[in-house]
Amino acid sequence: MLQIAKILKSNGTDGGLLIGVRDIDVREIDLQEPVFIEFDGLPVPFFIRDLQPRGTAKAIIHLNDIDSLQDAEEVVGRALSIEGEWEEEEELDFTGWTLLNRGELVGTVTGMEPIPGNLCLYVGEAMIPLHEDLILSADPGSRTIDLDLPAGLL
Repeated sequence: MLQIAKILKSNGTDGGLLIGVRDIDVREIDLQEPVFIEFDGLPVPFFIRDLQPRGTAKAIIHLNDIDSLQDAEEVVGRALSIEGEWEEEEELDFTGWTLLNRGELVGTVTGMEPIPGNLCLYVGEAMIPLHEDLILSADPGSRTIDLDLPAGLL
């Protein structure tokens, strides 16, 4: 299951719900597919009867079987999910690439360390952070990456 929104509050007396959407644009929600709300640890499917976007991150929705204020209040604060998984970005393997520091040879990348929030490259015994702010250029054809490393890192 993929959480796409959170039910923020009820809206009106006819079971309307204000949702806050995350990680996607509210207009990307497929109205033909069910959404799921968890009850007692199990995902329960609901079909969207109506969806009215409120910008790109919020919407008023009406779901089948939620047609009163009391029903709506029961699901406030719960996650709204769809079937599927987020696509993981393919991580490029820099092992074997030539590493340069401002055009000067540092060495060959011998390995990578996927430290949460920051990928690091091994060049010999040195572990070098690979952050987008440090990359001057990368050429997959010649397998070279040129970084602007802070003084003293090497």
